[in-house]
Amino acid sequence: MTTIENGSGTKQLAGKRALVTGGSRGIGAAVVRQLLNAGAEVLTTARSATNSVPEGAGFVAADVRTRAGAEALAEAAREILGGVDILVHNAGGARPFPGSSSIPDEEWRDALDLNLLAAVRLDALLTPEMRERHSGMIVHISSAVVPAPVAPFLHYTAAKAALENYSRGLSAELAPFGIRVNTVSPGKTATPGGEQTREQWARIAPGQSDTSGVPLGRDGRPDDIADAVLFLLSDRASWLTGSSLVVDGGEFHR
Repeated sequence: MTTIENGSGTKQLAGKRALVTGGSRGIGAAVVRQLLNAGAEVLTTARSATNSVPEGAGFVAADVRTRAGAEALAEAAREILGGVDILVHNAGGARPFPGSSSIPDEEWRDALDLNLLAAVRLDALLTPEMRERHSGMIVHISSAVVPAPVAPFLHYTAAKAALENYSRGLSAELAPFGIRVNTVSPGKTATPGGEQTREQWARIAPGQSDTSGVPLGRDGRPDDIADAVLFLLSDRASWLTGSSLVVDGGEFHR
């Protein structure tokens, strides 16, 4: 695990207050651990109570797919942390279907609520205070598969593509207020949620879900993605905003 420190040896994110959605397992939990290791005070969330939150982080159960859930989470962050300097929106996902025509309307709505609108709502709730302080950092977790959508996941990739477009626009809007907005797009990463999704895909579309052949020779690890997030939150990335950092072992760069 990487620890980013400034020139004086102080942990880079000491004194920063961070909110991470979907931080109870997988990539989200790795991000929480990295932020804690870098000195930040961290609050994370999942839809229901869990025992798997990294030690040292605060936890609030919230369903960020809904406006009420986003509002409750933002208020809890203010009460527990006293404000938010860093927002990492990691919550996301969708289940596959045999083809695009079989994806029901409610699944489209759920994909948009979780992968796009949850970030839009939390950003809108938390950025006014960042504007007043003239500082803040936001990282949205997208997906490396956005440029290569496939029928079983069109609802997911469409929502993530919209998230990336929104992130670029938001970065331009907030830059004059000293707020940086960037995106990290993971490739195939070894997480419980990712493995479950790939198993579902293999059942409904045999032979189509093989993503072997990553040029760097292995699946990603949650810390690979968390390292990228931590870099974007560090002073080393102080001149980066509106960027999308693809972390996929080269799979979608060929």
